Amino acid sequence: MSLFRYTRAGREPDAPRPPHSPLLWIALIALIAGVLILAFAWLAGWLGRDRATVQTFTDTIEATGANHPGFRRAHSKGVCVSGTFQGTPDGAALSSARVFRQQQVPVLGRLSIGGGDPHGADANARVRSMALQLVSDDGQEWRTAMNSFPFFAVPTTEAFLEQTRAGIPDPATGKPDPAKMAAIAARYPSARAFGEWARTAPWSTSWANTDYNGVNSFRFTNADGQSQVVRWSMRPQAAFEAMTAEQRAQAGLDYLADEFSQRLAQGPVRWDMWVTIAEPGDAINDPSIPWPDSRRQVKVGTLSLTALQPQAGGACNNLNFDPLILPSGIAGTDDPILAARSAVYSESFNRREREIASGKAADATGKERAQ
Repeated sequence: MSLFRYTRAGREPDAPRPPHSPLLWIALIALIAGVLILAFAWLAGWLGRDRATVQTFTDTIEATGANHPGFRRAHSKGVCVSGTFQGTPDGAALSSARVFRQQQVPVLGRLSIGGGDPHGADANARVRSMALQLVSDDGQEWRTAMNSFPFFAVPTTEAFLEQTRAGIPDPATGKPDPAKMAAIAARYPSARAFGEWARTAPWSTSWANTDYNGVNSFRFTNADGQSQVVRWSMRPQAAFEAMTAEQRAQAGLDYLADEFSQRLAQGPVRWDMWVTIAEPGDAINDPSIPWPDSRRQVKVGTLSLTALQPQAGGACNNLNFDPLILPSGIAGTDDPILAARSAVYSESFNRREREIASGKAADATGKERAQ
């Protein structure tokens, strides 16, 4: 750049400019670095500990029970299962996903109970769960995680974190503070409704005669580009049988796995997969609000399970059943609980993989039993 400026009288020298101070550059670099550090800390959950970050969620879930390295943080006790899925023409009409068109799709899954104790008594767990991985012949995957409850207990991620924190045992009693639990029920009508379901709904006698519900909403898109918002469920072909209080009191520690193994010895255990189709005005992004029973329901396939393995060393043990791993033709919605589940599952998976790699999870991997 010229050191001269022009005037009407001609050209004259510019006044010399003061040299740039290095302190200005140092201050600017320090400011940028500080902003980056604060942003990283915020995203990592180091600042604003009340924020519903994935680390905060997972830490809070871990705080609700004893430490069990290498096991899932929730639904810790379960078994691996495998079999096939066969779609229906009605399913293919709703979604272009290959799983509804292929003759048979191999399935790897897990049946489990609620809670964080991998050695807990089956009869004490109110919630039962089914997680599945379907891999079609075009290489696409569909992973889903369903539960026996018909709707989620709270409407938002913040409420979910609040509810989980209320479940942390009081050091003085070893149990959650009843006042904190009552406060959650008072604040959220869905939590009260969930508590009523837990108290009054009959217990099934088996994993095999239990309904499993994907309470979150998803979007099916067919080959013509037409989309429908749906929620899905697995409905057992086995007849429902209610479990009495006496049966629960007498049940063995692992009675669900024992009973299911006996059923498999007689042949495949099957569920029909149904989707419920949303109508305008239905709650899409709030899994705590059930849809009316009058909504259209379509049978989209049949699941047949044929084999069972212990989860320690089983094929499902190292699988993250992330509910947002979806094939073309199925997509997630903006449901924040769905996004939170996906993120927490990933964080939990990473933590237990580190525990296994460091040699701290012999019980979870089955190595302890082999010695």
